[in-house]
Amino acid sequence: MRRSAAPSQGSQAKRPRFNVPFKTPCQSEPAPVPLEAPKRDIILTPKLSANKITTQASNETKDKSEKGFTRCLSNNAPVDKKESGIISQENCAKPCRYFAVMWCKLSKKKHKKWEGDAVLVTQGRNATLYDIEGKVIGKATGYKCTELEALKEDESLAVGGKEIQVMSLMTEDHFKSGKCFSSFEGTVKEPTVPERNIVPVAEKSFVNPLKGESITSTYCVTPRHDPSAPDALVMPRPNAAHQWHHNKKGLPIVDVVVDPYLSVHLRPHQREGVTFLYECVMGFRNLSGRGAILADDMGLGKTLQCLSLIWTLYKQGPYSGKPIIKRALIITPGSLVKNWFLEIKKWLGTERLRAFAVSSDNRIEEFLNTSIYPIVIISYEMFVRVYEKLQSLQFDIIICDEGHRLKNNNIKTTSLIASLPTQRRVVLTGTPIQNDLQEFFSIVEFCNPGLLGSSASFKRVFENPIVASRQPNASAEDLELGAERGSELSRITKQFVLRRTQDINTKYLPPKCEVVLFCKPSDLQLRLYCQMLQGKMFRSCLRSDGATHLVCIGALKKLCNHPSLVFSKATQADECPEDIEEDSVYSGLFPIFPPGYKEEMYAVHHAGKLKVLSEILAQIHKVSEKIVIVSNHTKTLDILQQFCSNCGYGFLRLDGQTSTNIRQEIVTKFNSKHSVEKVFLLSSKAGGVGLNLIGASRLLLYDIDWNPANDLQAMARVWRDGQKRKIYIYRLLTTGTIEEKIYQRQISKQGLSGAIMDLKKKREAQFSLEELRDLFSLNENTECDTHDLLKCHCDGQGETGASLGIPPPQTERSCQLGAVPTAQKSKTLGMEELLDWKHISGNKLQEKKDWLLGDAHSCVTFGFWQETNKEKTATSEM
Repeated sequence: MRRSAAPSQGSQAKRPRFNVPFKTPCQSEPAPVPLEAPKRDIILTPKLSANKITTQASNETKDKSEKGFTRCLSNNAPVDKKESGIISQENCAKPCRYFAVMWCKLSKKKHKKWEGDAVLVTQGRNATLYDIEGKVIGKATGYKCTELEALKEDESLAVGGKEIQVMSLMTEDHFKSGKCFSSFEGTVKEPTVPERNIVPVAEKSFVNPLKGESITSTYCVTPRHDPSAPDALVMPRPNAAHQWHHNKKGLPIVDVVVDPYLSVHLRPHQREGVTFLYECVMGFRNLSGRGAILADDMGLGKTLQCLSLIWTLYKQGPYSGKPIIKRALIITPGSLVKNWFLEIKKWLGTERLRAFAVSSDNRIEEFLNTSIYPIVIISYEMFVRVYEKLQSLQFDIIICDEGHRLKNNNIKTTSLIASLPTQRRVVLTGTPIQNDLQEFFSIVEFCNPGLLGSSASFKRVFENPIVASRQPNASAEDLELGAERGSELSRITKQFVLRRTQDINTKYLPPKCEVVLFCKPSDLQLRLYCQMLQGKMFRSCLRSDGATHLVCIGALKKLCNHPSLVFSKATQADECPEDIEEDSVYSGLFPIFPPGYKEEMYAVHHAGKLKVLSEILAQIHKVSEKIVIVSNHTKTLDILQQFCSNCGYGFLRLDGQTSTNIRQEIVTKFNSKHSVEKVFLLSSKAGGVGLNLIGASRLLLYDIDWNPANDLQAMARVWRDGQKRKIYIYRLLTTGTIEEKIYQRQISKQGLSGAIMDLKKKREAQFSLEELRDLFSLNENTECDTHDLLKCHCDGQGETGASLGIPPPQTERSCQLGAVPTAQKSKTLGMEELLDWKHISGNKLQEKKDWLLGDAHSCVTFGFWQETNKEKTATSEM
């Protein structure tokens, strides 16, 4: 049997020939004259020769084996070290060029299968390829500068294993602002509407088949309210593009006018807010979504603006007056469910609009069995529990109060609310950004899904450049890029985010006086504080990166509130030393306590802040005013409650253990002028948002929170609409301790936050060793460590640093904030705001009679204060 020949043994003409890539092909025979070939794209690739790398265009006349090797050659071919230095110098001198391109995998196919759009950036001999989400997908180097500089439209280039074709040249501003990344355009271009008159479709008249006579009728639609009436609030009419998409039948356009019953009560900024929300949820602002974020400061009437929007959409519409919504869902913290119900009843009554507030008494099943309630009010927690039952309902609009709860897309609450098919979504929050831009992205993603792209692309395009530009060692290029990206992000978000500050409200509200009092620690607190700092636990956390520093910080904050808060742990650490790591923080403290000391003693003279509070309460009790005392910890509230009981002060308390059903009753009772309870003990975590405590004219923050937004929320409980008296807000800090350090970081953080967002990168539970050394320090020889850092020489005479001509601190001074410049340099950002406050030493406090401090001046070392709306005070006195 004859065996078939192996392929390698066949004809010499058919046998494949191996060509050594580094060897010049034989040129013994003249090269054949090529036929006229179709014009193909020019692909620039780094071509490897025996000694150096050159770049040349592929040519059909070259040897096929050499051509194949050249096209498949890696773009990361090694560059001669000597030449590498020249390249880097050239790249620094050459300007960048930007191109909009298409890309695909590098191949020899004539007909390419393009995989997507991209952005090409060239500089000198380097090329970098970004996808539409800002991710680097290819890099190449070794090109000739002249070839990259000559790159133009319709030419091709190999970059990092990918082949690109240039579509157009791009401006530098278009790249640096991030507009080139299609995920972040932020707006939808208006479609080209053919020029035609939108004429209402003639409706067929009803014909009576028995009589054979046609009945003609006229169809005339008029606005529900007179748009020409004085002070009428008329909503914008839909543009041509909106009519093209949503008015296919050519229905007549009718003016939408906010009910005068509500609009007469709206202030100018609230009228603007209602119009803004209407444009967003109706899709008039050419966005890819119908969501909006109303980020007004606390007390500017966000609730009334939303009720005006809901009532308007429920009764009216721009096309023949047909209502836009039939059912609305309002999701709010549990403590505010009843408050929303009462606000609807207050402004619209029970006849115009009926609302169903879901609670333990009003089950969701009752709402499902009736159709008389167009509004459902439910808490975030209850929504998660009854989500399956609510899925069967169709809501036309969703209002999320205190929407900063949606700052994490991964939590169950956010994901369930986002899964509802409702497109019209409104988020209400006074603090849209509390820590970082990712939280802001989560809220935007809930309102208008996909508007800012994916979380990863948003981080690459916006967050990383903005955060990098905020670093002390940021280069000029980082600063420029961060400013451009920040400006573009602001441009996009301003289309659906409306933010106004409390400055608007000053002419409507009574004066407000804010006082920061630095309280002298007691002798017992000083001895315990020093012992803690010398403990083994504190020393070890300065040498490691573990989470033990959080335990240490918590222990110091407890001690600043009152020594009794650490007595129990100190006793345990003394009985069982080294058994529990946390207890080692308190080791060595027990012998310092006085003999016979008991945890429930709560002695006033053992805590500097409690001594100051006792003097303030005594003076307030004499003039029969009311005060709200805020703390972050329930155990601290226990101490304050026991103190009020011992002194005979009537009090009410609201914390996390208070049932949501009775919270509004407690608030109503306290606000009543007939209430005998003059003290309201409030947990900032449970009741720091949404509550209306205008019955009090004074508010005291007993301890301080890392997040300034929590303290700002608590302050806004008393200075809001309905308040008739001058407001005094006290903040107590223990002099020279960790509380001053936290306060300094709060001021810095507020300075960076700007009008809408905090651009500082969140560093949750992460501190550098320098920052920890700064936190774990005690300055016993100062009246006010914060005042010392300002380099202010006012001597505490009640003047502002700015009025004395003191320049604001400069961030570049290495000695600006003490012995640890690296850790504290960022604190100067925003610290200059304190120069606009008045500075007063402790011995001058007795001159401030209206502060009702009594003999507290002996316990206070220093103070900052400022007064808002002073002109109104002078007018009222005249």
